[in-house]
Amino acid sequence: MDLKKLASALIPDADILPIDEYEKIYPERERAPKAEVTRLAPSPTGFIHLGNLYSALADERSAHTTGGIFYLRIEDTDEKRKVDGAVESVIRSLKYFGINFDEGAEIDSPLNKYGPYYQRQRAKIYRAFVKDLIERGYAYPCFCSEDELNAVREEQSANKDTTGYYGKWAKCRNLGEDEIYKKLAAGVPYVIRLKSQGSIENKIAFRDAIKGEVTVTENEQDVVILKSDGIPTYHFAHAIDDHFMRTTLVIRGEEWLSSLPVHLELHKVLGFKPPRYAHTSSLMKMDGETKRKLSKRKDPELSLDYYRKAGYYPVAVVKYLMTLLNSDFEEWALKNPDGDYRTFKFRIDKMSRSGALFDLDKLNDVSKTEISKLSAEECYEFLNGWVREFGTEKDKSHFDDREYIIEVLALIMGIGGKKRRKDIERAEQGVRLLDYFFDDTFSPEYCYRFDKNTVNTVLNEFIKVYEPSDDNSAWFAKVKKIAPLVGFASEMSEYKANPSAYGGNVSDVAEILRIAVTGMPNSPDLCTIMRILGKERSVSRLKAGLR
Repeated sequence: MDLKKLASALIPDADILPIDEYEKIYPERERAPKAEVTRLAPSPTGFIHLGNLYSALADERSAHTTGGIFYLRIEDTDEKRKVDGAVESVIRSLKYFGINFDEGAEIDSPLNKYGPYYQRQRAKIYRAFVKDLIERGYAYPCFCSEDELNAVREEQSANKDTTGYYGKWAKCRNLGEDEIYKKLAAGVPYVIRLKSQGSIENKIAFRDAIKGEVTVTENEQDVVILKSDGIPTYHFAHAIDDHFMRTTLVIRGEEWLSSLPVHLELHKVLGFKPPRYAHTSSLMKMDGETKRKLSKRKDPELSLDYYRKAGYYPVAVVKYLMTLLNSDFEEWALKNPDGDYRTFKFRIDKMSRSGALFDLDKLNDVSKTEISKLSAEECYEFLNGWVREFGTEKDKSHFDDREYIIEVLALIMGIGGKKRRKDIERAEQGVRLLDYFFDDTFSPEYCYRFDKNTVNTVLNEFIKVYEPSDDNSAWFAKVKKIAPLVGFASEMSEYKANPSAYGGNVSDVAEILRIAVTGMPNSPDLCTIMRILGKERSVSRLKAGLR
């Protein structure tokens, strides 16, 4: 059979380049010997989840820790799954968590010399290599219909044979020249399949960058490499793209291990050196006493939107994932509590070979710690970002007054005090802690522990003497003077010496004031709260608190 003639009939494109030209168009990158070139290559489906972030972080750290390149490629060969705006969503979601690309799809970068970065825009490149494989006898047309393929699968299943298109089941593998051209003339749809040279009798020893030595069976399946619409399958496209984008390390989920024999054979017949592959273990969680994979259906925390809507501090999410990616990161973080995680020497071979256990409680602890480190200005920027996207209209109007919010945050977070607050794990919680500083969200329940006469005496007496210019000492001295008026001890030492002689103590007086002003029995320093609220609002609340 004249294979060159067949290749021209199957791939008639007049404008595709000789395959050698692509080595010139996409030369080797200039990089240090150990600098990694990694990629994130999602389908444009619009859904990006925690596993994507986990993998993207490993990609980004592998590249940037070694002085390499991290790029974004969009694998849009399946047009049916495409969702408008999905690529921008991927970029935006990852950027929120501090994951930035050096080049790629929709990235404005001077490094964009290896595109196009959308696979459907690279069709001519793929078709050039399909044509070459046909000419060399490594690929052939398959005219089998979907019904015929289903019938083959049913027969294989009935015989308990391995399903697929191989050996005696590969009906079109040895079609004669006349039959091929007859079908082409009749306009019978066709795909192009790899003519596999492998055998399941043979084993391949492969070194995975994470799992170490792996042994797999050679591929014997005649997989489709070019679909009937002229667009390649993922298997074929990724081999060509990784070669010509000069990818050195491919990090992907362990579910792709079963495809490894196909990918290795494709690289071999194409004449390419394969990149290093690193297969990550699945993210797991405890479900009672059982460990299982995170599920889209069962676990809302799998979606990245979950973390954005709840208002997790993005660096906290990344730092927690780093503890799952590298076992020694947690120790490093303890030794470097204020250190930038990007200075940690990430290593791909330190990743877990078994499933990493995702624990939301541990993430909450990390988030509390990270939020507690923020300055008032940083805390404002973080909370304001969440408010603008997910807050109520009242929240947005509150955050318009930046200076006021920063003053409140400095108090609430304990900034400048002896002890920083460490119980805020999410923006949503932080924003709600501000509610009593605004009249339109102040909703007190007035749960006093004392009788009406005691409460009213305390509030009325303090209204008479309150001055916002008082410092803490002067403010508290006035509180102490009120205590005897309601039968309370003005000194804690007196109360502790003879508690039965008093109806309460000076701290109880402060509690009554606090409930009236904030609606809560516990709060940050009440003197400062009243100074921030101002005399008019403070006195108004004291009056409203009367019973």
